[in-house]
Amino acid sequence: MVDVTTSQQTVREPGKVKRGHALSLPNLLTYGRCVAVPLVAACLFWSDILAGGLWLRWVALGLYTVAAITDFFDGYLARAWQQQSAIGRMLDPIADKLLVSTSLLMLASDGTIRGWSLWAAVVILCREILVSGLREFLAELRVSVPVTRLAKWKTTAQLVAVGVLLAGPAADKLVPGITFVGLVLLWVAALLTLYTGWDYFRAGARHLIEDES
Repeated sequence: MVDVTTSQQTVREPGKVKRGHALSLPNLLTYGRCVAVPLVAACLFWSDILAGGLWLRWVALGLYTVAAITDFFDGYLARAWQQQSAIGRMLDPIADKLLVSTSLLMLASDGTIRGWSLWAAVVILCREILVSGLREFLAELRVSVPVTRLAKWKTTAQLVAVGVLLAGPAADKLVPGITFVGLVLLWVAALLTLYTGWDYFRAGARHLIEDES
C-alpha cells in the first residue's frame, strides 16, 4: 500500500538535497542515461531500415543494459557519498521513464510489440503519465508519495521485459522464442504497473477531493 503523507520535507529536505553536485558522478550517470535514450532509438530505427541491420539490436541492448545499470548506481553513490541533489532527484525518474517509453514506442513501431501485446505497452505508458501528473499535483500541496517495494519490482520487470524485447528478432535467430518470452514479461510488467498505478491514485485521491471541496 502507498502511504501518502504531508510534509515540508517533500519539497526539499535540508541537509540532504544540495545544489552543489550538478557535475557529481551520480548525476553524470543520470545524464548518461538520458543520452542513451536517442542512441537506443536510433539503433532500433536503423536495424529496421538497413539490410542485415539486426546486429544493431545487440548494440541497442548493450546501451540499454548499461543505462539500466546506472539506474542503480547513481542513487546508491549519491546516498553513499552524500551527493544527493535537486537536479538528480528531478532527472532520475525522468530518465527511467524516457528510456522505457521510447523503447516501447520504437518496439511497437518495428512490430516487435504487436497485436494484443500493444495493450500492455499502452497500460505502461498511461500509468507513467498518470502517476507523473499525480506526483506533480501532490508536490504543490507538499504531499509525499513514497516509492513502494512493489513499485520497484514493477520498474525492474519493465526494464527486464524491454531489454529482452530489444534483442527480440536478433536473439530469436540464436534461441527461438525469445521475443515471446519478452512479451510475456511485458504483460507481467503491465499487470504490476496497473496495480501500483491504482495504488498511487487511491492513496492520493483524498487530497484531490479535499482540494475540490
